[in-house]
Amino acid sequence: MRYTHLKNSDVDVSQLAVGTWAIGGDSFGENDDAASMSAIRTMLDHGVNLIDTAPCYGNGTSEKVVGNALRGIDRESYLLSTKVGLITSAAGYDRDSSFKNIMREVESSLRNLRTDYIDFYFAHWPDAKTPFSETMCALQLLKEQGKIRHIGVSNFTTEMIEECEKVAQIDVQQPPYSMVDRSSEDLIKWGYERGIDSFTYGSLGAGILSGKFRELPKFEEGDVRGGFYDYFQEPKFSRVQELLKVMDEIAEAHDKPVAQVAVNWSTQKEYVGTALVGVRTDAHAIQNCETFEWELSADEMAKLDAKLDELKIG
Repeated sequence: MRYTHLKNSDVDVSQLAVGTWAIGGDSFGENDDAASMSAIRTMLDHGVNLIDTAPCYGNGTSEKVVGNALRGIDRESYLLSTKVGLITSAAGYDRDSSFKNIMREVESSLRNLRTDYIDFYFAHWPDAKTPFSETMCALQLLKEQGKIRHIGVSNFTTEMIEECEKVAQIDVQQPPYSMVDRSSEDLIKWGYERGIDSFTYGSLGAGILSGKFRELPKFEEGDVRGGFYDYFQEPKFSRVQELLKVMDEIAEAHDKPVAQVAVNWSTQKEYVGTALVGVRTDAHAIQNCETFEWELSADEMAKLDAKLDELKIG
């Protein structure tokens, strides 16, 4: 495993992190909780030290699965990341990053995760109804109380982060980033220069960069891959297939799975702190961790970047 020293947080984080949106069981199809718990423990056994979750993943289910998976494991041996302010509702999701709601949600997350403190606590999405100063005051208070250790923001712009920094230090951020979504690259580089390291999500493009989808899939109703991501829509889907041909060549040359090419591409960028990758089986956990037994060459990185620019992907 390779590790990154986070500047503002002053901790070492594995360059691969456990992403747990899928194990909530309400956005990516049904989930086997026992298999997910085993996969999380397998990731830890292979050097991963960061698990990321959120209360809105399955309305608390993901946090509870993570909490159960970590029972009996030394709390100082891993880092926990969760979020606040995105609430599951009948209409979908509501945003509430008010002082009152943050104080309510943190206690729920602590119970779900079976822990006394959260290492990284993120404001999940900007909340237009609540001033950033109110949100940051709440997070700063939780930090002073020892309930959280580091403050993060997810899906915030540079201007929003600068506004938040008037009240509290922002330690980390969580933007999307992968070969099929480079929309936040400038934001990530900007944060890197300021010591705000990035936990990048969507590292495998909801699975499309694993090579699993070679024909346009039809997802079941409620599966976020059918709407949240544009990779599974034309014309982008066909362009990604052309990218996969290059990834196939590189993977074959190293005798490695295509998914490992995608993860190495992200984590070999110096400005990426860690890449969140979803995992629901031991086999996937091991495959993900084996990514760090090798690296893409400079020529291979350049070849992939050139193909992305040619295809206008991301």
